[in-house]
Amino acid sequence: MIAIRDRVRFEETDLMAIVYHSRYLPWLEMGRVAYLEACGVDLVKLMDDGVLFPIRDVHVRYIRSARFGDEYEVRTTLKEFNRAKLRFAYTVVHTATGKVLVEGETTNVFTDRDGKIKRLGEPWFHLIQARYEQEQDGRE
Repeated sequence: MIAIRDRVRFEETDLMAIVYHSRYLPWLEMGRVAYLEACGVDLVKLMDDGVLFPIRDVHVRYIRSARFGDEYEVRTTLKEFNRAKLRFAYTVVHTATGKVLVEGETTNVFTDRDGKIKRLGEPWFHLIQARYEQEQDGRE
């Protein structure tokens, strides 16, 4: 699991100072990027190698609302990984209370620049696989 912390910005909220529902998706993306960086994946180099990883599915369960100024933590775990796709699970937690705000899941597929499914090659596969296996074995 990779955890990142941030604070709710004013521009992420509605007139009631509550985070607007679509603003949680960038938080999941921040978690996903942090996870891949923790694997040693340089996303710019990956894309320079012609590998893109668009989202195929997004599922979000809203449990509690975050408000302007709240500090939150995005906890990201890789639930499934192979040469064709990644499936991440996310938990967004209010850091002061420890209460879960949002749970989510995304599935990304690997494609070429034309959007055709592509098998992930080396060294990228090995970098992600190493961390994924550690998590599966409980050796984070």
